[in-house]
Amino acid sequence: MQSLRFDPLRRQRLLVAGSGLGALRAGQACSELGLAWHAGGCLADDALIARARELACDALHPGEATAEQQRSLARACAGAGLAFVGSGTTLLDAMCNGDAARHLMREAGLPLAEPVPSAPCVHLPVLADNRGQALALVEHERMADDFAVAPSERLTPEQRAYLGQLAVQGARALGLVGLATLSFTLANNRLGFVDMCPGLTGFEGLAEVLSGLDLAVEQIRLVQGERLRRPRVGHMGHGPGRPGHASLRLLPLGKGLLCGGPGVRLDRPAAVGNEARVRLLVWGRDAAEARRRERRALAEWHGDVAPGNGEVD
Repeated sequence: MQSLRFDPLRRQRLLVAGSGLGALRAGQACSELGLAWHAGGCLADDALIARARELACDALHPGEATAEQQRSLARACAGAGLAFVGSGTTLLDAMCNGDAARHLMREAGLPLAEPVPSAPCVHLPVLADNRGQALALVEHERMADDFAVAPSERLTPEQRAYLGQLAVQGARALGLVGLATLSFTLANNRLGFVDMCPGLTGFEGLAEVLSGLDLAVEQIRLVQGERLRRPRVGHMGHGPGRPGHASLRLLPLGKGLLCGGPGVRLDRPAAVGNEARVRLLVWGRDAAEARRRERRALAEWHGDVAPGNGEVD
């Protein structure tokens, strides 16, 4: 993997693969870091490389591509002399092969998942720099394809702390630089590693709203070779007490207007196209507060609240 670094003498350009929600956060992160970027769309690898060259881009960001797609893109970038904003091909190879990933984690001392059917699974994003420093954030649990909550209600504070330790241990052992999400099952009250996904997955917003870190920005910074930054609001995910509560819903376009307010965020790409989906994130100091905010936001989004009427059933 080539290292992506700022050059103060010229404005670097990135091509962002994907479209809709898959490219939204990557493009926003580029803008926040002062990087010029272009939308690459859902093109094949060779077409993306040609597009990057046409636009004089220095690097390619995979957006929310799968591990298999990222491996293919990383190899294409290496052949074209472009930097790739993501993991190296060796680590991507392991992420594409569940058995290989589990073998590496076993060697790193992590417990593996027991073969228990329908065991619940929790997912933990981890940031790591090229100096061996790693940070586990707040785990989330996917309750359905279009709904996730953070943190998981299944974990005790002690299990949450242990989960963070395991994730950091695994990330360091694999030499992760950037962002990845490690998944663990909780079977018979025991945590076991299952697999890991590279880069942005679409669910990192849950950790963002509870930690105060922008994971899309941090991913680019770390791949550039910069140091890991700690959350300004404190290490909320894996210590004593609770980190608050957040939920993420994938929604179809609504007929109402989301009015915002405390603890509410809407991720909606400028050009929705065929995807026609948005991400609603809500959070609060506890689950009850988050649910109240979610009811308010859903009522606004679906047009169930008349102007000037603050009553919600």
